[in-house]
Amino acid sequence: MGLEGTTGAALTGREYESLLDAAETYREALVLRLCGDVGLRPAELTRLTIDDVDQVRIDPPRYVIRVPTDDERGSRTAYLPTRVERELRRYARSNDLSTDDRIFSVTARRLQMLVSDVADRASELFDEPGLADASTSDLRQYFAHTALVDHDVNPRVVKTAGGWRSFEALESYLPEPTDAEIVDAFDAVEGPSGPRSGDPQSGPAVSDDSVVRLLLAASDRYALVRLDADGYVERWNRSAAAMFGYRAGEIVGTHVSAFYTDDAVEDGAPERTLSRALDESGCETDGWRVHKDGSQFRATEVVSPLRDDQGRHRGFAVFVRDGTAAHEELEAVRERRDELDRVYAVARRHRAVTAALLESTDHEEVETATCTALTDGRAYEFAWIDRATVSDRRQEWRASSGIDPSTVERVVPDEWREGDSVDPLESADPDADDRSVDPAPVTVATDVTATVDGDETFAGAVAKVPLAYGDTVYGTLAVATDRSMPFADDERAWLATIGRQVGYAIAAIRRRNLLLSDRVIELEIACRDDRSFFVDASSRLDCRFELDSLVPIDESTQLYYVRLEGASPADVFELADAESGIEDCRLVETGADGWRVEFVIESACPIVTLTEYGVTVHEAVFEDGAATITGDCAADADLRTILDGLRSAFPASELLGKREVERDVQTAREFREGLEDRLTDRQEAALRAAYFGGYYDWPRESTAEEVADAMGVSSPTLHNHLRKGQHELLRTFFDDPDG
Repeated sequence: MGLEGTTGAALTGREYESLLDAAETYREALVLRLCGDVGLRPAELTRLTIDDVDQVRIDPPRYVIRVPTDDERGSRTAYLPTRVERELRRYARSNDLSTDDRIFSVTARRLQMLVSDVADRASELFDEPGLADASTSDLRQYFAHTALVDHDVNPRVVKTAGGWRSFEALESYLPEPTDAEIVDAFDAVEGPSGPRSGDPQSGPAVSDDSVVRLLLAASDRYALVRLDADGYVERWNRSAAAMFGYRAGEIVGTHVSAFYTDDAVEDGAPERTLSRALDESGCETDGWRVHKDGSQFRATEVVSPLRDDQGRHRGFAVFVRDGTAAHEELEAVRERRDELDRVYAVARRHRAVTAALLESTDHEEVETATCTALTDGRAYEFAWIDRATVSDRRQEWRASSGIDPSTVERVVPDEWREGDSVDPLESADPDADDRSVDPAPVTVATDVTATVDGDETFAGAVAKVPLAYGDTVYGTLAVATDRSMPFADDERAWLATIGRQVGYAIAAIRRRNLLLSDRVIELEIACRDDRSFFVDASSRLDCRFELDSLVPIDESTQLYYVRLEGASPADVFELADAESGIEDCRLVETGADGWRVEFVIESACPIVTLTEYGVTVHEAVFEDGAATITGDCAADADLRTILDGLRSAFPASELLGKREVERDVQTAREFREGLEDRLTDRQEAALRAAYFGGYYDWPRESTAEEVADAMGVSSPTLHNHLRKGQHELLRTFFDDPDG
């Protein structure tokens, strides 16, 4: 192109900055920099991945990029400025690119057109017509000119980094040397001399050795050691003494391996480093080194071979830098990165479980989907869910992922085997005063080792959490991982939440199936377990309780309305006061044959447990230390799971009978007809007048007096009709024909 009227002239720094300023997207600016600052061709850009970036130094950080080529070499190495490396990674993160994804998934022609578009924009924006002709080739020329002329980079390095095949391609960028430049270039051949002619103010020349000694004396983080040809310390200075702690008399004549750890010496690292330095004319290594007192520090070493005038090997110069602070900072960053990776992996599994639960349609699908979602990633090696049984005193592995169900028992820690198979709630003690249970306690076992598949050995940690809804536990979820530092507090909180989510999902599915089922199974169940307050009280007081209604208050609290016969409410209340699971109780109504009593209960009850397994309880009578419960469940429900779930909380329970029946469905019309049969004409008229007159609105459109005047009755008469009508309406809605 011809810029600024000079045919073949390279881009100037100002023109290059103008192109960058004209870039409207992050992608455009990155393409310009990879061509102009790194010297890459468009075809090479289309092959790049983030995995091609390589960090070759730590402090300060320095990077190269392994540019894939289409020849026999396979790749070439280009220098990647730190600022371009940051922009490259930022672009990859913002576009959610993996290490294997192409950074630019377009053709080379498309990238050339992108640069042309930016050039046209820059020409119009800065009123410079010459910029419109800028191309990717001009950007590479700018890279070569800047490196060779402005920064005086070795032409061989520029040729390699830019991928030019010959020096002739670079010659046009090198200006003809002046006389002064020729003299200065060969001045070193003459050797050191006195003050330069014509410069009376010049002092004696300062040698490079003097500069090095001044730099070493300024810090105890650097040391220079000289070794003989066999690797023994030959010269020792104050910088080395300050770093390692040895005086010259203690260390001179000692092999360099004294500075290495025992493991490194045993592995042959000192000899290997010296041999590599000799073969490659110098090398740089990083590793642990040892002070005189035995403490270790992280060091970077540059080892260079020393030769005499005839090229014979005379020893080594070893430059040591103490990089402990940088290493510790880097390790802290890596640990934090690993921690964030762990948190992110766990969070992704949690989201996957949530999505899987929303798509599941039955109990077993919930279990299978949960296990699969948890192991479909790096967070967990395998997962399984078991349901507790009491009848055969063992557990059945219902679902698993990542491990064969028959192998699960090998991974179960020994401390989990006793008692847990009977009662996941860990409330087997009938004499325990406090029967309340943490709805999702997470238990962790570390240092678990087991052979899980042939010769494959698992070594890590296992955690378990109950799948709970209210006081009902449907089973136990266990996950295993071989990650370091697993199951921190935040991860346990995740697992506890998953346990509750799965429990909620199972309960919701069972209730939905019951609502949608045309046929139901009618069950009659007996419970003689004195863990139930009503079973225990009926035995101790020789009384009878009959359930009127059960009202859920929240996840763990229920409101019971029961009819009491055969014992005074005072005696029952005395027993209730000693029961930690009963929050409150009161007498509601006194009748000719007994009492109606209200209980606020937070402890487990057979009725609630059956309800949370999808059973609709119609009747429950507690008498003579036994409960007889009648209810129905969906026709396709797993009766064994229901009974096992009941027995896990109340072992002394059994199924007395079952039969399949058609579900009674009452239409809206039948509901209205049944209600009309119960209401008197005056009650129905009062309800209609109050409803349509706005008496039930808020704020009210009409007062009771206004409605009563419209009907021609007194206000007390209207209230009497409304109260009786509302009572019949509620009784019909709650399906209690006996009142």
